[in-house]
Amino acid sequence: MVEPVPPAASHVRVGGVALEVRHLAPPDGAPPRAPLVFLHEGLGCVSLWTQRGRDWPAELCAASGREGWLYSRRGYGRSEPIPDVRGRGRHAPDYLHREAWTTLPALLAALGIRQPPVLVGHSDGASIALLYAARLPAAGCVAIAPHVVVEDVTLRAIAAARTAYEEGDLRARLARHHADPDSAFWQWNDVWLSQAFRGFDIRAECARIRAPLLLVQGLDDEYGTLAQLDAIQAAAPHAQRLELPHCGHSPQRDQPDALLAAVRDWLVTVP
Repeated sequence: MVEPVPPAASHVRVGGVALEVRHLAPPDGAPPRAPLVFLHEGLGCVSLWTQRGRDWPAELCAASGREGWLYSRRGYGRSEPIPDVRGRGRHAPDYLHREAWTTLPALLAALGIRQPPVLVGHSDGASIALLYAARLPAAGCVAIAPHVVVEDVTLRAIAAARTAYEEGDLRARLARHHADPDSAFWQWNDVWLSQAFRGFDIRAECARIRAPLLLVQGLDDEYGTLAQLDAIQAAAPHAQRLELPHCGHSPQRDQPDALLAAVRDWLVTVP
């Protein structure tokens, strides 16, 4: 199946770094509502939200009557790469916290988004969304395949990705979406497989989330288990959850219709 080509993205400078952004206009006549801000996974970017013939963010914006924004974090997609990504540019274990509490607020300000957004995050992006909502105003938070602690199954999958990158075709596949695939891959892979990252644990932060919260997990997720959702709900009992059968780590790819319907219906209750 031929993938649709998303509208051309533009760039905005945040902290002196050029970040790739894509804007999705709300449907004509839609009342003003909190915009959707999409946060990609550890190997994702703006263009990788569009897969298998589906422009899932555009479909969600149309179905919910909301404006949307996507961006590629530094080193991903067409955003500015990270120099010396395996040396001086290597991520510290708090990189998700810094993205949530420093870069994302600055990006929203640069885009002129003053209303608390609805964050729609996938994997690493879901962790960023949870961290943001724990400290900063959010109208809502959709956490798709989130990570709040480090599981052995996650590390096994990330180690397998390293083998696929070094010995298989993963680098070539990533190069279709990332201007610098090495910057995209190693910034994620190195920090996750570092001993220092084993202590990553944001359950205490999740307990401070007051915004409406929807948790999503594929039952065949190779990167995490339902223990992640259990931990979030223990910290934030108001969270709703969606478990999707026949679904791996990317519900927006494996079960796009079921995910779209669930998020659309949940958004009805969000201003």
